[in-house]
Order: sequence, then structure tokens, then C-alpha cells
Amino acid sequence: MRLRTEDAATIRRTVQEEIGADADVRLFGSRLDDNARGGDVDILVRSPHPIAEPAMTAARISSRLMRAFHGRRVDVVLSAPNLRHLPIHEVAEREGILL
Repeated sequence: MRLRTEDAATIRRTVQEEIGADADVRLFGSRLDDNARGGDVDILVRSPHPIAEPAMTAARISSRLMRAFHGRRVDVVLSAPNLRHLPIHEVAEREGILL
């Protein structure tokens, strides 16, 4: 996994502040490949509760993390009971690593 321990902590803290302490985060995509270089950070954020404004919530998480990571792009996929389940959710859940 190409993510520093402190970066994983920043991601968890940011998600908890935006979604709540009961949300969990999975890292998926190119950051799981130790032999790759560069690339964005892809995260799946799962909430057991409905998310009222999913687009704004994902944008807030992404922008906060991009600032913390000095412009490194962060793609946020949300999963909640009120949101449609898409194929990307299955990939992230199957291949992702819990942070």
C-alpha cells in the first residue's frame, strides 16, 4: 500500500469529522500497488446512516484531503443506505483495504 501512516490517519479523521465516527474508509485503486508510481488516492467511505447531501459531502472530503496532500487528487466514493449501489462499490469493497 502506497500511503503513509499519517496520511491514512488524516483520511480517517477527515471522514469521521464529515460523516461520523461510525463511518469506515477503504483505500482502493492504484495506491494498493506497491510497484506503481504516482496516481490519485481512491477511497470508499461507508456510512451506516443516510447521507443527506452526498455530492457536497464527497466534495468536502475530497477538497479537504487534496489540501492536506498538497494537491494530490482524492476521489471519494460514498456508500450509504440511501445511495444507489454501483459496480465501483463492489470493486472497492472486494479489493479495498480498510484504513
